[in-house]
Amino acid sequence: MITKFDSLFAGHTDIENIGYGGTPINERRYDNAHLSTALSKAQAIAQCMDDLGYTTFWMAEHHFQREGTECIPNVLMMALHLAHVTKSLKLGCGFNIAPMWHPLRLAEDYAMADILSNGRVVFGVGRGYHTREVETFGAPLIDQAANRELFEEQVDIIFKAFNSESFSHKGKHYTLPPEVPYRGYTLKDLTLVPRPARLPVECWQPIQGGSERALAFMAKHGIQGMVGGGSAEGGAMHNVVLKWQAEHAKIGKHLELGERLCFGFHFYIGENKEQCIRDAAKYYEENMKMFGELRLNRALTDEQIDIMRDPLRAPAAKLPRIEDAVASGGFLTGSADEIVEHLKKLEKAYPGLDRISISPSLGVPQAVILEQLEHFARDVMPAFRESRPEARKPAMAK
Repeated sequence: MITKFDSLFAGHTDIENIGYGGTPINERRYDNAHLSTALSKAQAIAQCMDDLGYTTFWMAEHHFQREGTECIPNVLMMALHLAHVTKSLKLGCGFNIAPMWHPLRLAEDYAMADILSNGRVVFGVGRGYHTREVETFGAPLIDQAANRELFEEQVDIIFKAFNSESFSHKGKHYTLPPEVPYRGYTLKDLTLVPRPARLPVECWQPIQGGSERALAFMAKHGIQGMVGGGSAEGGAMHNVVLKWQAEHAKIGKHLELGERLCFGFHFYIGENKEQCIRDAAKYYEENMKMFGELRLNRALTDEQIDIMRDPLRAPAAKLPRIEDAVASGGFLTGSADEIVEHLKKLEKAYPGLDRISISPSLGVPQAVILEQLEHFARDVMPAFRESRPEARKPAMAK
């Protein structure tokens, strides 16, 4: 049963002239003062969510986004700040991009955030999808096989460091510790200082393609999965949910459909579905301009991507439309009653599902985000918090 309501904010500033007919994404430029407003915007959203009873506020790690689209380069630092200005809201790393970190620095930084926030910062890892970011930090992304190989070794190291009093590692990319002399002896192992206070560490990862290898790796480490949201296609992706269940069964963990997953949606709530579609179309289109360029919508052709760069051709061209996303279940919209009905159907289809995330599309201004979160909390969330039995703790992979 759905009992937890989250929201993910990728870190966009308030931008103007949006939609297919608006400013092309690569022509946007903002000064440092404007780009920095993403941080105060994140704080305003977090404080609003804290007051309204949401569960977790997720933020995305991104770098060099001078277009104003994703402007929070260190989500652990931002989360720790937000822990000081909120009361009970959890702050999620959605996600720390491991290939841009040394794994032990990431492990240390999270351990400190866990201790100093008293457990309110939630860990998350991802592989990245911006070549400008990942390749600039010296890690592979164009070579997807190399990116995955590096990511998996890094995550293996992170969990060794979290879960072991002392550890060592020898792999393709890292030998930890190096066998060097230190105060009269040769280094053979290391201890993470400090380690997280709460073990096992709750960790989340986005599910994009849902390959067997990726899902098996997540199951091995007890990593929970986010399906949908800003970069995925088709809402809950039923086949991925089935494969998720199957990969856990292989290691003796028998999950209900939807268990250990969060279903993510872009959303827009209003009087009715037709009005919402009209109001939110420009936000959906701006989001598509951003993510389409990055090939995260696999259905887009080269010609369509080229057309999206042209505000004169794009509005009348055959491009993805919000109506299609609503029909496929990837964009959650309509009146409160319509949204409740949609989510109740999800509850019935996925009895293990206990968490959803509703997120603003790229381009939604701060004032609208706050109003939308308030409307959803007031008119949707209560339908899922009446006379509910206590939610059972999800099974953890061992």
